[in-house]
Amino acid sequence: MFFLKWFLLLPVLAFASGAGYAQAPGGSAFAPAQIQRGANVFANFCTPCHGERMGNPELFNLREFPKSERDRFINSVSNGKNGMPPWRGQLKPDEIEALWAYVSTGDKD
Repeated sequence: MFFLKWFLLLPVLAFASGAGYAQAPGGSAFAPAQIQRGANVFANFCTPCHGERMGNPELFNLREFPKSERDRFINSVSNGKNGMPPWRGQLKPDEIEALWAYVSTGDKD
């Protein structure tokens, strides 16, 4: 009986533990603080080219970036691509991860 109660309670606990976290593709969650950090990094480094809300129509529109392509995003930010410079030397790996949290779940209105 004890195991049955825990078995029935597990889905409730799993759902409650995710409260307050934005869902990333693949089921992983980003903490609100990580998304906010990504928004701050974006505002400081990315806004001039990608626009305040990630949607500069003249450059790559990050609102349309495929949410299933995290590795591509990390590689592009780290190493640069086309006209975008590499940010590896200026941004720490955790800042680039925070950028991904923001781009994949952040406010895009």
